[in-house]
Parts: sequence; C-alpha cells; structure tokens
Amino acid sequence: MPPTPPEPGKPPQRLQDPLQDRPVKEVPLPPAQLLTAETFYEKNGEPNMPVLMEHLILEGALSQELLLDIISKASDLFKDEPNLLKLNDPITVVGDIHGQYYDLVKLLEVGGQPGETQYIFLGDYVDRGSFSVEVVAVLYSLKIKYPKQVRMLRGNHECRQMTSFFNFREECEYKYDIGVYNAFMDSFDNLPLAATINGKFLCVHGGLSPDLGNVKAITKINRFTEPPKEGLLCDLLWSDPLEPKDGEQRPSAKKGGPPFVPNEVRGCSYFYSFDGATTFLKKNNLLSIIRAHEAQLEGYKMHKTNPSTGFPLVITIFSAPNYCDVYNNKGAILKFDNSTLNILQFNCSPHPYHLPNFMDVFQWSMPFVIEKVTEMLYYILQPAAGTVDSDDDSSLPALPDSNWVNHRASLTDDQNQTVDMATRLAALIAGENAREKEASGSKVDPEVRDRMRKKVRSIARMARMFKTLRQENETVVRLKGVCPGHKLAPGLLLAGKERLTSELELFSHAQGIDLVNEKRPEEGKTGGLNSPTDFRDAGMSDGEISP
Repeated sequence: MPPTPPEPGKPPQRLQDPLQDRPVKEVPLPPAQLLTAETFYEKNGEPNMPVLMEHLILEGALSQELLLDIISKASDLFKDEPNLLKLNDPITVVGDIHGQYYDLVKLLEVGGQPGETQYIFLGDYVDRGSFSVEVVAVLYSLKIKYPKQVRMLRGNHECRQMTSFFNFREECEYKYDIGVYNAFMDSFDNLPLAATINGKFLCVHGGLSPDLGNVKAITKINRFTEPPKEGLLCDLLWSDPLEPKDGEQRPSAKKGGPPFVPNEVRGCSYFYSFDGATTFLKKNNLLSIIRAHEAQLEGYKMHKTNPSTGFPLVITIFSAPNYCDVYNNKGAILKFDNSTLNILQFNCSPHPYHLPNFMDVFQWSMPFVIEKVTEMLYYILQPAAGTVDSDDDSSLPALPDSNWVNHRASLTDDQNQTVDMATRLAALIAGENAREKEASGSKVDPEVRDRMRKKVRSIARMARMFKTLRQENETVVRLKGVCPGHKLAPGLLLAGKERLTSELELFSHAQGIDLVNEKRPEEGKTGGLNSPTDFRDAGMSDGEISP
C-alpha cells in the first residue's frame, strides 16, 4: 500500500516511535509520506528547496507525479538554451557528481548558496552512486527556481547506453518505474554541450575533437539525440588529454606529434595532445579548457602550463569525493571571481548504509548460509577421511555436469552457481558412497580414502572462502563496487583479509581496478555497478590561482 500524501501545505510527516524502543535513536526518523506538489511548490509557483533537500536527506521520496513534473519543467528550460552557453563570472564550476547526493549537499555549502551564486555543472550526475534520482531531482529543481543562475551541461553518462550498463536505470525502476527513467533520458537529450566563461575559458565535459577547429562548430550540432560513438558530439563528452593516469597505458605525448590519438582506454573518441590544445586555444583566443570526466586524487588537476600565458592548458575538475566509496579522493570545485580562479576542496559526507545493487536482506545473507552449509559438509566428511590438510591445493576430482533445473529467480547468478556446485558435490559424494557400499569387505581401500580426502579438501576450501566472505563482508562489497560485473579476481577470497585490504589501500589501486569501467560499453551490453559506503570526516581547504 503506497504512503498517504501529506495534507496540502504541510510537510510530510515522519514515522512515529510511540514505544521509544529504536536501537539506534541517533538516526533521524524517515518521512512516512511522499513529498507532493502541494508541499513542494510555494505560492509563487517556485520550488521550496529547503523542504525538498531536507526530505531527501531523511531518505524521503517524491510522488511520481511531482518528479515527472519537475523533469518536464526543467527539460523545457534546457530545450530553450543554445548548445554553447556564454557566461561571465562570478561563477562556480562543478565536475562529476555520480549519484552522490549527500556530497552534493556539502558541495552546495562549500560553493555558495544557489541563487546567490551562479553555478555551471559539467555533467555526469548519475550512475555509480545510489542516489542519482535525488541528485537530478535537486539540480532540476534548482534549475526551475534559478533558471539563469544554474546551468547544466551533458556528460557521457547522460545517455541510455551508459545508464543501462551502470545502475541509473536499475535505480529508477527500483524507486519508481521505467516511465520515470524514460522521462529522465528524454530530458538529458536537451542538455547543452559546452559553455564559455568571460570569453576566455571553454567548459565541456570531456574535451576537444579533430572536428572542432572553431568553437562555433559546437553551435551547429544536433544535440537532441543519443550521443553517437564517433563525431564531434561524442568527442565533446568522451575525449581526454594525452596525459596518463596511474595504472594506465596511454600513448606518449611527443612534441610535434599528432594532435589527436585514438582513445583505446575509452573505446571511442580521442586523446588530445597539449600541442593540439595549444593550437586550438590560440586559434580561438582562449586561455584554457575546463573539463571533468576523470577522477582525481585531489579533486582537480592543473595540466601542462602554456608557456606564452603561464596558465594551465587544461584543468580537470572532479566533484565526487571518495568516488564509488573506495577511491578515497577529495572532491573539488572551481570558483571564478573577478577573473581569479579559486580551487575549493571538500571531503566526503556520511550517507545512509545501503546494500549494493538494491539487493534485499535475503540475497545479502546467502554467503552466511552457504558458509554454515560448507562447514557442516566439512565436519561430516572429515572423520571418514582422517586428518586432512585443508591448505593442500592438489588437484580435485571433477564434479558431475552442471544441472540448472533448480535455478532460482530470487538468487543472483553467482548464488545460483554456488547452490549448483553444492548440489553437484552432494551428487558426487552420493555416487562415491554407493560404490563403496558395493565393494566387498569392510576394510577401507586406500584409493577410496584418498578420494574422500580430496572431497574434504574441496569442502574445506569452500568453507575458508565463505568464512572470509562473512568476516570481511564490508570490504568485499566495497571492492566489488569497482570490479566489472561485481566479479572479484580468482583466488582473492581464498587469499584472506590482507589481500582484500591491500586492494583498497591506495587511490591508484582503486583506479586500476576500475579502469575497465571507464571504457564505453559495447552496443546492447548491460550491467550494473554500485557499492556501499566508507565514512570519513568532512572538511574543506582551498587554493588560488590567477590568470
């Protein structure tokens, strides 16, 4: 039964705790009602932003009618804007957000009160994090309330292909339905592609293109479509500067080399060299390119300096701190004021605990159940086999062929495979026992004892793996959040806690694991990535640079 709507003009009521018996009383009670248009819109028809943001912080939800109305109104505003926006300072530039709503709240505190501060967001509002609906709902509401103060550009994740491969589509269907997802996708088609600030800085999500000789070429693009895999529209969203990140293999940037090199890391578009960037900036009388698109340890990166201007040719801004809850990076924003550029950094903010991929408690508890089953098998078999060294990794007997008759739709593929393995192992044991009973005499044959020992070794290894999974569940689900398809490297669970922890210690490790997800997915391929949280104290620091 859906929650009842609040009374007109009144904010949604919270859940009640009449017995005062909640185990964790410091966690605020969530709203018991949906936020509706009667409460969301003020008398003048503008969004009530404090009510909305507080409602979402408490994990409240919007009525579907209200969310669709917000999407429609914001989409109409985007549709009326040109491909290339022409803006002036003072203005705050924001990079990738990626569904990290609670960090967006912190970002707006650091960057300045919307309405009093002009903002431009460089794209990638959705995917990877679990609160993409909340992020876009707030940004779209800010756009409705302050249409000339809030600008949003399109990122490479604002498209159907990426949101189906990652988790935004899944999030929309989990929280609402496919109709909401389609409305979001149609609105993303209307987002502008680039902007200039003071006529000297080009803001774009990705970067340059061999088809972009003059900035005016951006104005001629038909942006109201799904981004293609090649061409100017694709390059604006996908290209990168020719400067390798840790763990990446990029072509070397040689002086006098080609200005554009195919981008094998992304699977589409190009790397643009600094010689190519210099030529473009000089031809268009620009100082620098400000872009997002790449995670940075400090939240930003000033790339190679232009000797003639003393200013960085390219500036990368990344505004999602502790990206994917494992990167341990800072977030950053850029503030322009009187032609002075300030870098403001901030750390991640705590967000509500959640299970990856919106799984339920039953799915999450399967590793614990399986661990107990393997322990039982181990102790049942061990007396018959004698003392067995569970760490012996000698070859094991082949199991019977897989039988998917018992495939359960309520379980994931990995869980079904584990159940199937246990079923086949039981069949193998039953077959061996039947053959042993048929053998004459009561004396145990050495060959039979050896086979039994191998079975016990197999069960022991399974038990050790699931024990690691139970004891280090938090680390495992965090690590799986940056692994493609949530598949860990073979043997990682058997290696124990130390190996798991080491995989998450450094930014470069997380970046290397996640590198495969930076590549554009193949046509028609779908997937889903997510991860739980890792809390750190929030903070802020700043730096300053002037052109």
